[in-house]
Amino acid sequence: MSKSKSKKIINWLNLGIITVLALFFLRLPATAQTPKHYTELEFSPPPEVQLPQYERYQLDNGMVVYLVEDHDLPLVEGKALIRTGSRYEPADKVGLAQLVGTVMRSGGTESHSAERLNSILEQKAASIETQIGNTSADAGFSSLTEDLETVFKLYAEVIREPAFAEEQIVLAKRQQEGAIARRNDNPGDIARREFNKLIYGEKSPYARTVEYDTLNNIAREDIVSFYQQYIRPDSIIMGIVGDFESTAMKALIEETFADWQALSISPQLNPPDVTQKHEGGIFTIDRPDLTQSNILLGHIGGTLKNPDYPQLSVLNGVMNGFGGRLFDEVRSRQGLAYSVYGVWNPHYDYQGTFFAGGQTRTDATVPFVKSIVSEIKKLRSTPITEEELANAKESILNSFVFNFQNPSQTLSRLMRYEYYDYPADFIFQYQEGVKATTVEDIQRVAQKYLQPEKLVTLIVGNTREIGSSINNLGAKVQTVDISIPQLSRS
Repeated sequence: MSKSKSKKIINWLNLGIITVLALFFLRLPATAQTPKHYTELEFSPPPEVQLPQYERYQLDNGMVVYLVEDHDLPLVEGKALIRTGSRYEPADKVGLAQLVGTVMRSGGTESHSAERLNSILEQKAASIETQIGNTSADAGFSSLTEDLETVFKLYAEVIREPAFAEEQIVLAKRQQEGAIARRNDNPGDIARREFNKLIYGEKSPYARTVEYDTLNNIAREDIVSFYQQYIRPDSIIMGIVGDFESTAMKALIEETFADWQALSISPQLNPPDVTQKHEGGIFTIDRPDLTQSNILLGHIGGTLKNPDYPQLSVLNGVMNGFGGRLFDEVRSRQGLAYSVYGVWNPHYDYQGTFFAGGQTRTDATVPFVKSIVSEIKKLRSTPITEEELANAKESILNSFVFNFQNPSQTLSRLMRYEYYDYPADFIFQYQEGVKATTVEDIQRVAQKYLQPEKLVTLIVGNTREIGSSINNLGAKVQTVDISIPQLSRS
């Protein structure tokens, strides 16, 4: 028998065996598994959080540096937190800090024009970004490991030697003017902006808005002056994470930043005081084009340093999300909302807010507000169940590990805690506080911190369609003017 013929026979035998086995298994009776109810599912406990190794040190000029090596990918990222913010800009020059943060990067440096800087970074698939928010500034970079030295030196130039090119200042101003013109386009944005004004006051650094006049008051000299006053080495906490060797990284930081000296005395950075402007009241913004209402109601809150913050977080969990009080009652049972929420929202160094709200159809506006207020009062008067407590705590504790998914997240948290003068283990203190929270704690903090008599209610919607039923909310109804002031002509 030839070899080729023998091979064909073997192939046919193999095919026959496979066919018989397949028929055998197909004839076996199916054993369908009945899906378990979600309450029967068992999950292993989340892993313990392990902080990555990091090093913190300080340059002689006062700049603080954190280093975290992470060699998983050939990338290096860094961010500098800078002690400043728009809350320190003059009241007649609102928008100044934002311009500084934008043109620090977009205006190029003393050694590289904006076009040249952009070209180099684009060729190296790198980035450098700067911005100034309400309570801080940050300057960040991202680079491949092989380009780190080049990109980091450019990054140092952006921080230390911005050119503030006049044409880029003009462009940034035009962009802000465009934002002013469009600021009433989105009902949700209107609600958030005007709610902050009702709580903090329209002149508060935490609520005021850029206007054509304040923008027009800003000259290049103002931008340079703000930069020189606040962007300084002793105001910087810099963190770098990625694929580098610490010894070489320290040498590069020394080369680029160690000789930088502040030119003036460190500014006094005392956060502006916060008080609630309106205690109670119903406020409306008429938008005849809307078929639904955007609603916010709330009052002033507290800071993260509040010793009751863990318990208030659990209270958040009881109110919010699938299975939360507001979702179950206002949305599911009563069908009054497309979205509904209630949040205790503290800040690091000034008082935040407690706010609740959502979106509902126009004719349901008043019942929606009443229902939320009713749920707030119930939390004050009636203890929650052990099941509600367990679900809220479990949600917080099971998601805790996601605060530390990568070294960059952990580094950012460490820097933020130092920036606002919080203990480095604050997040773990919070975790233990959540674990220890009881039903009695929830009622105690609800009675102490939820204050229905101080609720400010803002409704953005079609007031004609809402009608006179709004008067049933039990407070004087006032109209909020959101017209955009035009540039004054002298």
